[in-house]
Amino acid sequence: MTAALATKHQRSQGQIVLDYGAGGLVRLREQGAAKLRLPFGGHEAILINTGGGLAGGDEFDFTIAVGAQAKLSVTTQAAERVYRTLGPPARVATGLQVGGQAAFSWLPQETILYDGAGLRRSITAEVAEDARLLAVESFIFGRAAMGETLRSVSLRDRWRIRRGGNLIFADDIALSGALPSTAATLGNAGAMATIVLISPDAEAMVEGAREYSAASAWSGKLVARLLAQDSFDLRKSLIPLLHLLAGGIPLPKAWSL
Repeated sequence: MTAALATKHQRSQGQIVLDYGAGGLVRLREQGAAKLRLPFGGHEAILINTGGGLAGGDEFDFTIAVGAQAKLSVTTQAAERVYRTLGPPARVATGLQVGGQAAFSWLPQETILYDGAGLRRSITAEVAEDARLLAVESFIFGRAAMGETLRSVSLRDRWRIRRGGNLIFADDIALSGALPSTAATLGNAGAMATIVLISPDAEAMVEGAREYSAASAWSGKLVARLLAQDSFDLRKSLIPLLHLLAGGIPLPKAWSL
């Protein structure tokens, strides 16, 4: 042989397609390492990655449609871990649809980025004019309890939310190499969260939200950003903020474990 064969690493893939109506489950399709469980007696769904985390080259796709007048909260079994990549990033794509007068909460637990991690993630949502969407995504930069410092990370996080077909929220986060530590970026924070509420009462909730985070509200949407030293400090503000913005809908039980 004139050249060594390139090592082919095993990759994890998963896909969830969920349709949920006012009367409950309409359709569920699971593929690969992505699983979903619907606990009995509540409007709640739990995503499970049986691969135990994300490594470079893994690909996951979640498509969730919540029908008219339905209520549903989706969370994850535990925090997602993104391990050091040997080259390609892990890719996660989430597509959400929220029907008329529906109330949907997208509440995954934290994403923990290990040193050398690579992640490309996108979240797109189509929301009816009179629907309610509460969405959160949070990052933990390294394992503080293990004394880990992120020397290098590659992150691309993209949000696009449309209401009635019109783009109303667009957000992009891009990190490459060492974490930025200026006063205008992360400073000395080791954790951050982005929270978005699309709801007719969003503007009325902004003063309460400011007790826990920086927040702005206009045109039927509220956007908040939280920075904290670590995951423990992040949750001290994030959980009461989510309780406030959930509009009386209980948070998934996984958030209290």
